[in-house]
Amino acid sequence: MVVTIREIRFQRIHKKLKKTFVTSLQTVNDREAIMVTIISDNGLEGFGECVAFSTPWYTEETVESCAFVMERVLKPLLQGRILSSPHEVATVFAPVKGNHMAKAAIEIAVWDLFAKYEGVPLWQYIGGIHKHIPAGVVVAAGADGLLHDIEQAVSKGYSRIKIKITAESDIDLLKEAISRYPDIMFFADANGGFNKDSFGQLTLFDDVGFSLMEQPFGKQEWDLHAQAKKQMKTPICLDESITSIHDVERMIEMQAADIIVLKMGRLGGWHETLKVVDLCRRNSIGMWVGGMIEFGISKAHNLALASLPDIVLPGDFSDSRHFWNEDVITPEIEVIDGKIELQQQAGIGYSVDLNKARL
Repeated sequence: MVVTIREIRFQRIHKKLKKTFVTSLQTVNDREAIMVTIISDNGLEGFGECVAFSTPWYTEETVESCAFVMERVLKPLLQGRILSSPHEVATVFAPVKGNHMAKAAIEIAVWDLFAKYEGVPLWQYIGGIHKHIPAGVVVAAGADGLLHDIEQAVSKGYSRIKIKITAESDIDLLKEAISRYPDIMFFADANGGFNKDSFGQLTLFDDVGFSLMEQPFGKQEWDLHAQAKKQMKTPICLDESITSIHDVERMIEMQAADIIVLKMGRLGGWHETLKVVDLCRRNSIGMWVGGMIEFGISKAHNLALASLPDIVLPGDFSDSRHFWNEDVITPEIEVIDGKIELQQQAGIGYSVDLNKARL
């Protein structure tokens, strides 16, 4: 089977969040993104989404930088190409250094297109087996609304709750919150907010009851992460540190963590992500799928990723209405009894209406 890439389209969108999203790095009130539509020679459409933020607080890439690279650099490389496999996109883009989020936005659309050519759901196309994906939500550790936010999440059926923490987070409040719900899995996410001087403060979180501690230190602080892994009973998970398969190899060599977060945007798309999944499987490294305050197109790709047999930890999967009054996909993603049922339609399984992407 071969697919000819006839046309590549980009559309910038911008929406306000229903509720402010707070991390140790940034406060997010609205979200920009770039939606990708790739049209083949027979008229089929594949969809992707660029998950870079408006400013470079998360990675060096921004919506503006990605828009330039996608339109001026990557599109001319791919448009008109005849592909026999979606893996070939990584080779086409290889001469372009970095720019993983720009690359991923286009590359994942090609994978959607190939699954539609085969007439199968994307999650089946990549070898997935899980048809019902456990849902997980993210809340901030602020004293004002933490207990209320957790109660709301539990009432909606979420089985995993991730709490954004800082060195100043109230340990006693966190213990109280977690002790109320012994059947819920709680993750802690520090977003690199600790350092050598606050290492002792980090260890105090060891008795809170978290199932893992995500990215306690900066992304290049490999030694500190390795030290935390040795000293803490709470498993250490790396997120921002993982930008390529080489980072995973380094993590394994240094014994710097037990678990990683998979984010296709940061890794550059499906090709590199599947390589990372295989490496983690062979080395017994835990994996789960992280979110980027994204719209439904990106989340649909992430749900397909979470269907793989080696991914068993619950990821960042909330329903469409968690962030938005209206998503860009139909049907919208729903959490029922703590899980999201995967679609049976070909490709990502959702219809896309970019006219819904209004502020």
